[in-house]
Amino acid sequence: MASLGENKARAWQRMLSGRRLDLLDPSPLDIEITDIAHGLARVARWNGQTHGEHAFSVAEHSMIVEEIVAALNPDIDRRWRLAALLHDGAEYVIGDLISPFKAALSFDYKEFENRLLAAIHIRFGLPPKPPQKIEALIKRADRIAAFYEATRLAGFEVDEAKRYFGAPRGLDSKLANKLTKLKPLPAGEAQARFLKRFSKLHL
Repeated sequence: MASLGENKARAWQRMLSGRRLDLLDPSPLDIEITDIAHGLARVARWNGQTHGEHAFSVAEHSMIVEEIVAALNPDIDRRWRLAALLHDGAEYVIGDLISPFKAALSFDYKEFENRLLAAIHIRFGLPPKPPQKIEALIKRADRIAAFYEATRLAGFEVDEAKRYFGAPRGLDSKLANKLTKLKPLPAGEAQARFLKRFSKLHL
């Protein structure tokens, strides 16, 4: 006869660090930045529907969002830049579901995502939920990044991208020009850059 433990569905994922992360009740103690960087560097934005030899990863997107946040608010506290870098951190476990699919799911999915992100924040010394103005700034930067990704990599026309993500505003010309030249990085390079950026922000 099978035991209760044998009948229970597995609700944890084993990470390369050796950690076992409970997906339903994630503990900050089971979260490692090396696992996050490895995972995000291998999760494709836009369901992989982007130009280039490599997929455009969530790790690369996250670094762009953090850079935009710093550009929009040069005096922002370093910890909120870290929050920007980790804003999609939960996707190292659950992947990057495109927005139309997220909208079709129940609220339970968002609750699950938020619970995991809160554990990530706690693990790295951030409040479980950043202040509303910080969340709004990160969301603004996220939409700006999405606009450039959509038009440069994902085949969107400019007017179409403006309709879905809004016109990007508030960036200096140097950064705006940089974002027009987005190029997907190999997974290993995206992972290394993400870890390097993290080490500068998490002191």
